[in-house]
Amino acid sequence: MQMTADVLTKKLLESFPDAKIKASDMTGGGDHWQVSIETSQFAGKSLVEQHQLVYKALGDWMKREIHALALTTKAI
Repeated sequence: MQMTADVLTKKLLESFPDAKIKASDMTGGGDHWQVSIETSQFAGKSLVEQHQLVYKALGDWMKREIHALALTTKAI
């Protein structure tokens, strides 16, 4: 499957329905992503905990579909 920004955003919205998400394909190959996520679910969580929530939301995609993920996370 070719990963697109829309597919990636939809997957993340399943776990973070109130999120503002911006996903950018860094190489055009669909496996290197820059993702910015702002959600209330990050409130009170450390940066590491925020990133762990994102990795959990992406599940097996982090093993099979996504080779590199640059994250910017913020609580709203």
